[in-house]
Parts: sequence; structure tokens; C-alpha cells
Amino acid sequence: MLTLEHVTYTQAGFALSAHWALEPEARVAIVGPSGAGKSTLLALIGGFLAPSAGRILWQGKDITDAAPSARPLANLFQEGNLFPHLTVFENAALGVNTRLKLSAAETARVQGALERVGLAGFEARKPAQLSGGQASRAALARALCQDKPLLLLDEPFAALGPALRREMLGLVGEIATEHKRAVLMVSHEPRDAVQFAQAVSVVAEGVAHAPQETNALFANPPQALRDYLGA
Repeated sequence: MLTLEHVTYTQAGFALSAHWALEPEARVAIVGPSGAGKSTLLALIGGFLAPSAGRILWQGKDITDAAPSARPLANLFQEGNLFPHLTVFENAALGVNTRLKLSAAETARVQGALERVGLAGFEARKPAQLSGGQASRAALARALCQDKPLLLLDEPFAALGPALRREMLGLVGEIATEHKRAVLMVSHEPRDAVQFAQAVSVVAEGVAHAPQETNALFANPPQALRDYLGA
């Protein structure tokens, strides 16, 4: 379980606070207006930013000061962050060993991840030879190879068309269920949240609110969500 214990972050007039817990294997969408702090929240959880106050716990253990690589999570960013000089296989293998020295079992693990995301046969290609959807799949394979219990998604499929984005979200959901992973996903698209998430955290006016059940939240949205949706 991930716990945000009275976490606050302040920087140059910007402020964000969060105080809630993420249940194991939960799928939560993070929505709210641009600049509200959605990506900041993920950066705090991921260890790329340090909170001004409060603690971040994993299964009761304080990980507030832990390095990103030491946290029980994998990140999937909007840009994908594929290395252009590496092949699809090598990019995915970075999730197992950053020096790309793999055992036979680790090689099989990477190959299995590529097969799971539909990239079998693409192992030798470079990122420039991939479509947008294929590049997203390669980045997802690398996150899958990390074998962490929490996956953070910062709009990784925002550049894809609606149909392909829905397909990728469906694939993430399947993988999360199969591997019993929790997912936190930043989204600017309410329909993605409804499709993918069991619960939604609304980030607005300096607060990342505790997740609420998706259908109930959208059926009776709070004022902050109504303002965001333009309702």
C-alpha cells in the first residue's frame, strides 16, 4: 500500500498537498486543470521531487528520501524516453539491467514482455523505425520488465489517436491485473479515466484529493471537477 501522509510541496508560489492511501492493485486516474499539480504529484511519489513536509510510505516503510531507483515503482512518461541508439529489445532490457548484461532467464523475461505488448519480431528495430503506437508499446515493455508493484503513468498515450489510446489503456489494465500491480495515471481525457480507472483523484486548488469511486464521482462531481469538465 502507498500512503501519502500529510505530504505538501511548495515552490515559487505553487503549493500542493495530499493525504490519502492507495490500496494494493488499485487503478486510479489523476485529473484536473493544467498546472494544478498532477505531474508534480507523480514526481513526488516517484522520488524526482522532495516534499516540503510529510512522508511517503510503502507498506508502512518510509520511502520519502529514497532514490527513484530504490522505490517499488516503474514510470511511463508521455515522451516514452526511448533511447534512439538502442534497439527495441535493448530499450526494454534497460528495465532489467541498465548495463544490458542479461542472464538467459532475464533475456527470456524481456522477450516475454515484448511478446505481451505485441512487439515480437520488432526486437532489432530502432525507435525511429517505430510508429507512435509501437513506441508506446516498447516503453510499456520496459516498465513491465522492471517488475514493480506500482506503475506511474504520466499521459504516456496522449499523442495517440482515440482508438489506439483506448487499446493501450486496455493493455495496461490487462497487464496490471495479471501482474497484480497498482496504477496511478495522469490524464487530461475524462473518457480515459472512466474507461480505465476504478477511482479518480481530482487535483485542483492546491489539493490532490483522495480517490473516489469513478462512476459515483462523475455522476455527482464536486465543484472542482465540474469546473474542470466545464459542466
